[in-house]
Amino acid sequence: MLQVIGTKKCKETAKALRACKERSLPHQFVNLSERSLSDGEWNSLFHSISDEDLLDRNSAYYTKQGYQYREFSIQEELKEHPELLKTPVLRNKGKAHAGFDLSKLLELGGS
Repeated sequence: MLQVIGTKKCKETAKALRACKERSLPHQFVNLSERSLSDGEWNSLFHSISDEDLLDRNSAYYTKQGYQYREFSIQEELKEHPELLKTPVLRNKGKAHAGFDLSKLLELGGS
């Protein structure tokens, strides 16, 4: 089953959820505002997607907290501050993609 990880406030996550519903793709929504990811889920993401692709350098949190001027471990900061995660994260059977891309959603949802 396709897993969509994001927040209800995120417009890109809303697009992904709408695309799943319109195409009747079975999916599970993980709302990061309500639940954080487990260490196993984080490790799975880090093995499937590069750290740079998971980090949202355009997020308000990234800019507000001055990350552009810091040296930091992306994995550690993502675990502590999921606000830095590029959403939605689409995940299914060991494969994952960060950000909304309809072709990737259909590829992952069809597998």
